[in-house]
Amino acid sequence: MANLKYRVLLIVGLFAASAWALFPRTVVERVKRDGVFVYDTVRRVPLKRGLDLQGGMHLTLEVDESKQAVADKSEALDRALKVVRQRIDEFGVAEPVVQKVGTDRIIVELPGIDDAERAQDVVQKSAFLEFQITDESGALDKAMPRFDEIARAAGIAVGSQGGAATAGDTAKSTSVNSLLTQKTDTAAKSDSAAKDSTAAAATTGADTGAAKPVAGGLFATNIVPGQIPGQYIVPEAAFPAIERALQLPAIQAAMPPGKVIRWGVIDSLQAGAQRFRPLYVLDARPIITGEVLTDARPNTDPVEGNVVQFTLNNEGARRFKVETGKHIRDNMAIVLDQKVITAPTLQSAIGRNGQITLGGGSLQAAQDLALVLRAGALPVPLKVAEVRQIGASLGNDSINNGIIALVVAFALVLGIMVGYYRFSGALAVAALLLYMVYTMAMLAGFNAVLTLPGLAGFVLSIGIAVDANVLIFERIREELDHGKSVRLAVEEGFKHALSAIVDTSAATILSGMVLYQYGTGPVRGFAVTLVAGLVASLFTAIFVTKTFFLIWMNRDRGAQTLSI
Repeated sequence: MANLKYRVLLIVGLFAASAWALFPRTVVERVKRDGVFVYDTVRRVPLKRGLDLQGGMHLTLEVDESKQAVADKSEALDRALKVVRQRIDEFGVAEPVVQKVGTDRIIVELPGIDDAERAQDVVQKSAFLEFQITDESGALDKAMPRFDEIARAAGIAVGSQGGAATAGDTAKSTSVNSLLTQKTDTAAKSDSAAKDSTAAAATTGADTGAAKPVAGGLFATNIVPGQIPGQYIVPEAAFPAIERALQLPAIQAAMPPGKVIRWGVIDSLQAGAQRFRPLYVLDARPIITGEVLTDARPNTDPVEGNVVQFTLNNEGARRFKVETGKHIRDNMAIVLDQKVITAPTLQSAIGRNGQITLGGGSLQAAQDLALVLRAGALPVPLKVAEVRQIGASLGNDSINNGIIALVVAFALVLGIMVGYYRFSGALAVAALLLYMVYTMAMLAGFNAVLTLPGLAGFVLSIGIAVDANVLIFERIREELDHGKSVRLAVEEGFKHALSAIVDTSAATILSGMVLYQYGTGPVRGFAVTLVAGLVASLFTAIFVTKTFFLIWMNRDRGAQTLSI
């Protein structure tokens, strides 16, 4: 009797734990409201759903060879796959699928994500970080006449709406410059302004003697110096023409030695009726790159706004401190994927820790930047070859059909078991109800993801669960036919059927583990629910059903007749 009490307590305890695991709880989720993604608190059952049940995004990535050919695409994709997978893991998506298909594609599936722009940016961004000093020699001003000659020979010019910059435009562009400079003390600004004025005057004199400006030249009439060395402002209307000209091999060959030109990460700035883009001339040799970065975390500064704080390794910290110490009072550009994020003035040498100011960027932008910096740079550039969005309505239909299939399967099992095995069949159905609760609790407890094939596996496991009871009941029938008592027949029936049940279940569990190990996406979802269901069915068929028999037999010690 004491043994029976402990059995009942164990079953009740597991049921209570399962109910707690499935109890709706408050979680923080990223939801879309009025076209904007926000983090909100919602209450739901802690069961994650896969791409086919809750909708999401499907991306196909390929190697981008538009700028440079890749010798071994398959090997390059293998290395890129690791970086993309790490980024997606930190993206916070439940059970994403990131896999290589063939030798030239990567498939990414993100359940519950429909922010296409953000998802593409995270997986596609190269995330190559560089720290470069801005040019202070006026290299672009000196090379501008040659650039204009090359652009004119190539027939590149701005349309009539983007002609020469007028005095009004120049005044407006000056107001834009204040948006691009870092906040410094008043004295520093005065020193910088004086320094820029002197440099500009010296440059003007040098240019007059060195080369004759081209009248109406593309560069001379559309590029205005900014407020920090190496910074320039370009009208939005002139951007396509200047960008095209900068891609010409002749202009790249005429580039001042040791210098590179980079656009700012800000696509456009508004000043009155004018829109502008920032352009920077930088030292070609970076102080350090993102390869020495060990950590990056988003943060919010009360003065600077949203920032990304980073940490360097020992070698990087030593080199960074030495190099920044040489350039105090100079401007250092922080360049990500060949676009300048910001160009602050170095007030002192920087060691292991630093920060990247996003200049009014959102906290989400800081989080995404920190994410890709931690994951590392892509070894090759990737492009999105295909984007598909799976709506949540398809997922709801699948869930509804899965629930219908589950109810039909349970009703059929109920009818067959009760109709054929009578009272014993009813005990098996009661155990089957507990089996369903235990299985769902296991899926929730292990953060497993429920997919459409997973629902199919769950429905299938219901039939497997009662299969064990069929073996036990048939053995009990044989023992009763041999004239044994009900109690002895039940004991012998469970004892002799045990080996067959364990063997078949173990073989199926091993098959499910192989599916999980080598399968992806829906195949894994099927394997998870199948294995969880088999483990639960072993417990309910062997332990729970026998406990129900013991409770029934202990109600009366006299002669008993079993309906089986």
